[in-house]
Amino acid sequence: MLNDLFRGNLDKNLREEILSLSHKLADAARVAILPIFRSDRLYTQNKGASGFDPVTEADKAGEKAMREILQLMRPQDGILGEEFGFLKSASGLTWVLDPIDGTRGFISGTPTWGVLIALSDKDGPLLGIIDQPYIQERFVGCFGTAYFYGPHGSRQLAIRSNVPLAEATLLTTFPEVGDEKDFLGFRAVADKVNLVRYGMDCYAYALLAAGHIDLVIEAKLKAYDIQAPIAVIEGAGGCVTNWRGGVAHNGGQVVAVATKELLEEVLPLLSPYAD
Repeated sequence: MLNDLFRGNLDKNLREEILSLSHKLADAARVAILPIFRSDRLYTQNKGASGFDPVTEADKAGEKAMREILQLMRPQDGILGEEFGFLKSASGLTWVLDPIDGTRGFISGTPTWGVLIALSDKDGPLLGIIDQPYIQERFVGCFGTAYFYGPHGSRQLAIRSNVPLAEATLLTTFPEVGDEKDFLGFRAVADKVNLVRYGMDCYAYALLAAGHIDLVIEAKLKAYDIQAPIAVIEGAGGCVTNWRGGVAHNGGQVVAVATKELLEEVLPLLSPYAD
């Protein structure tokens, strides 16, 4: 089956086709989204039943642009997107799309949001892209490797190693993280690290893969929030699990770490608060 090929010896031409297509998707999302960022075209709606869950014209335009390409070039594949839902796969492969991860940052004018693109099978992501259109940085993880390119050059991505928890830098999006239990789990780790920073959205995972930080902890995630970061971080040599050390590609409580040694320090602190 095609799924088995992706997990084993995938034909080189098919790998190149899939990777090329993923870049086309990221490019199309940039074109759709950037004219709206920091512009007078920015209009925000609240799609949350309770609390503030913003969506903009840019979210919808970015996902629509990517879906149109996929339906033309890979109609046999499924699509799971934040804005327009799920399209069942006939191939066993699904494109997982978050056109703007970090809409709150987007509407605030901060360049910490990003376009997330993953290609997944039933066992999780095979390929992932974290793209920041405004500063033109793209982080790619695919088929066991990861790399970065942008205005300041390109290079292979690699996590930094040999950093114990007491010297680690931890990032998350919100100080509150999730509900009260999630917050307590986060604090159990945050109280033991060297530095904590907030508000990075998906860019935190890119920084982890690039070797600038050591740890990201979040909760209440959806599959489209985490599948692309998983592919990028694992391609760079890092680890992403849930708070019990299991698979994280379906979302929920997630911890991303540079090394297995650091994960072994963190999981005992998180597990009492795990779902």
